[in-house]
Amino acid sequence: MDWFDADGYTWGRMFFTRGLAALYLVAFLVAFNQFRALLGSEGLLPIPDFVRAVPFRSAPSIFHRHYTDRFFAAVAVTGAALAAATLLGVTDLLPLPATMLVWFVLWALYLSIVNVGQTWYSFGWESLILEAGVLAMFLGNAATAPPFVVLILLRWLLFRLEFGAGLIKMRGDRCWRDLTCLYYHHETQPMPGPLSWYFHHLPRPLHKVEVAGNHVTQLVVPFGLFLPQPVAGIAAAIMIVTQLWLVASGNFSWLNWMAIILGLSVLPDSFYDAVLPAGASRSYADTPTAFVVMVSGLAAVVVVLSYRPVQNMISRGQKMNASFNRWHFVNTYGAFGSVTRVRREVVVEGTASEHPDSDTVWREYEFKGKPGDVRRRPRQFAPYHLRLDWLMWFAGISPDYAARWFPPLMAKLLQNDEHVLKLLRHNPFPEEPPRYVRARLFRYRFSTRAERRATGAWWVRTPIHEFFYPARLAEVPGNRA
Repeated sequence: MDWFDADGYTWGRMFFTRGLAALYLVAFLVAFNQFRALLGSEGLLPIPDFVRAVPFRSAPSIFHRHYTDRFFAAVAVTGAALAAATLLGVTDLLPLPATMLVWFVLWALYLSIVNVGQTWYSFGWESLILEAGVLAMFLGNAATAPPFVVLILLRWLLFRLEFGAGLIKMRGDRCWRDLTCLYYHHETQPMPGPLSWYFHHLPRPLHKVEVAGNHVTQLVVPFGLFLPQPVAGIAAAIMIVTQLWLVASGNFSWLNWMAIILGLSVLPDSFYDAVLPAGASRSYADTPTAFVVMVSGLAAVVVVLSYRPVQNMISRGQKMNASFNRWHFVNTYGAFGSVTRVRREVVVEGTASEHPDSDTVWREYEFKGKPGDVRRRPRQFAPYHLRLDWLMWFAGISPDYAARWFPPLMAKLLQNDEHVLKLLRHNPFPEEPPRYVRARLFRYRFSTRAERRATGAWWVRTPIHEFFYPARLAEVPGNRA
């Protein structure tokens, strides 16, 4: 059907679907590697407790029907296997109904995890990957031409992602309006990367140029996505370059990579043919009528569900990240409406002393991603997501963010819980657990160039106050042991 099929987007569809499959693979691997400590039957926020308190209609998940740690692991492994097969191109070669079914299963399994993931899964990129996953169901297979309507829906998703982020910045922190937010952001972002120290020390006039460029990319360029080619492709290319800059400057899970693969779907084949060694196949079978009807129905649903996200974007009370339905479809997005000026880090320590006093030696637990040892350079983890490390950043902002899960974390450390310890980089008590644990709040800042040359340290830290007072296992609030 000439009116239905998109001409010249074979490469764009392929890069989007393969990229999304790669991110699904990462998401399921993160779930498999971390769930026992965070959400397992004996985890910090157990799924069995959640499903007893929250009904299926409020948070649809297969785990309402059945939950064991082994079953969760099977769900994560199944999702990872399907994502890997899709990444390798196997799913594309299946008959159209089977291809759609694979994408549906990927979405349904990950939705089941997100809807019981509680605080650990409260980030905008969870809804983003799910919304993109629904659209992927209707992109067809290798024998079917990409539906033009779905490609437009992908652009609508990218528009909401970028434009919503731009609006929340302009409405939020004053430093976005006076172009000074990057004086602080590279240093105070949740999880700096290996280049963040260098980004922080760029000249301040360049920081202002960065912010101004960000405003143009998020508030002006997105409208170009709906103009004819080559304007739409140029707009997407600008977004891709901007997102790669963000990838280099910090760790934001798969948020930036989702924006990149959405942008790749906008670029026409003529662009890819100019830079890739071989052209994509453009020979397709006739599009089934039933598929046309389903895609048309999808478009109608997106139009209806877009009312609340659009209302949110034009509202003075704009929400930064919100899903307006339990299926996480057609959401609103945004990030860093406010920027912290001072970095506060929670440092967790333990001691083998029976009676801690002022002379007690306390040894630090080291996390994989969040700042700790001042001489340890920040690492690159994204698109892999270290969920505990990210929540520790929120704990440093306010203890209220950690009220439910931090005491159980301390209790697990007092038991040398193997699943929790796997989430850490270093356990200072490998032989037997500590007698007491505590946590202290520190102010961290990047070292200056002179301090870096003199000490080799990436960070300078100063103590603020106690965050969690020394406690034995029996003294930890809410301890189940």
